[in-house]
Amino acid sequence: MARSKEDETIGKNGNGANLGFEQTLWATADKMRDHMDSAGYKHIALGLIFLKYISDAFQELYDNLVQRRETDYTDPGDRDEYLG
Repeated sequence: MARSKEDETIGKNGNGANLGFEQTLWATADKMRDHMDSAGYKHIALGLIFLKYISDAFQELYDNLVQRRETDYTDPGDRDEYLG
């Protein structure tokens, strides 16, 4: 028996949920890649993942400094606070 398009979409995300945005994300990524070889596109994708990781790590440290500001008199705007 042939599988329907809906059955394929439900099974792709691994948990059975049909969120509906997977196809849109895939089409957008494919459009961004254009005529670039997939081996070259991995550098762009990995770079974006790295930037997201760095951004999240910085935000966590910044939030920690803001919380400590009231007790330790730290300044989140001071560069030395991030190195310490």
